[in-house]
Amino acid sequence: MAIEQALEARKWAGLDVCEAPLGTKAQIARVHDPAHIDAIESFCASGGGMIDMDTVVSEGSWAATLRATGAACEAVERLLGGATNSAFCALRPPGHHAERDRAMGFCLFNTIAVAAEHAIANGGAERVLILDWDVHHGNGTEAIFKASDRVLYSSIHEWPLYPGTGAADYVGEGAGEGFTINMPVTAGSGNEEFLALIQHVVAPIAHSYQPDLLAISAGFDAHRADPLASCSVEADGYGRMAAAIRRLGEELKAPILVCLEGGYELTALAESVVATLDGLGSHTDPGRTDPGLVARHVERARRHWPLI
Repeated sequence: MAIEQALEARKWAGLDVCEAPLGTKAQIARVHDPAHIDAIESFCASGGGMIDMDTVVSEGSWAATLRATGAACEAVERLLGGATNSAFCALRPPGHHAERDRAMGFCLFNTIAVAAEHAIANGGAERVLILDWDVHHGNGTEAIFKASDRVLYSSIHEWPLYPGTGAADYVGEGAGEGFTINMPVTAGSGNEEFLALIQHVVAPIAHSYQPDLLAISAGFDAHRADPLASCSVEADGYGRMAAAIRRLGEELKAPILVCLEGGYELTALAESVVATLDGLGSHTDPGRTDPGLVARHVERARRHWPLI
């Protein structure tokens, strides 16, 4: 509601606003065990309750999570069909903590993972790059794609912090070795550190990887006002990050999907979303950052991506 009010105040900033369609079990089953899907449906139908200390569902949660996955899949089809260059999906519940057979961390199904697999299965994409800038590591997304080279997962997250995953030296396994890029940052990290990681690690890797879709797990809980973490990104920082991704998409000729993840201070959330949309839709220069801020991450990434 806070996001809607902020966008309404700006007359939706020229956005094409669409109602999210219902996703399907078949779409969700590309990344989740059917038994998990059925369990969530049944639990919601029975009235819901607590799955864990963080994750609570109601009877309406089933429809909400179908809308979330449906929105992301519909956006993928429009993006890869050439209808638009970017799409923002304002989704609840979020998704990046959900594993193949487990709901956790406010997440029931992993929306960004469903979208990535939909892009490959139905959209004709060969490769998808996911950038997760939520302050919490997306353990579910990492686990789902840890052995895949068709989806590259990169994450900027505070460390140490919930859920305790996302170590810098974990790079995936099997065919997916090198296709997980974890970039943990310390408490207090802000605009410059986050943007530097995009400009000096993610962007060079993307140029080498050549994805057909850039997918952003956009949590806004690294904002300095957010109560659940200790980073210090500001709304204009998210705008600069989005502008850097917009520029990357133009260079790669790859469309951009943005799916909402965390964000728990409503004013900061709304301002950050507005700034992100401005960054995606304008030709604002994000500015350059000092590569020395992220030198250790650059050196680590070069073990698998020597051209960056």
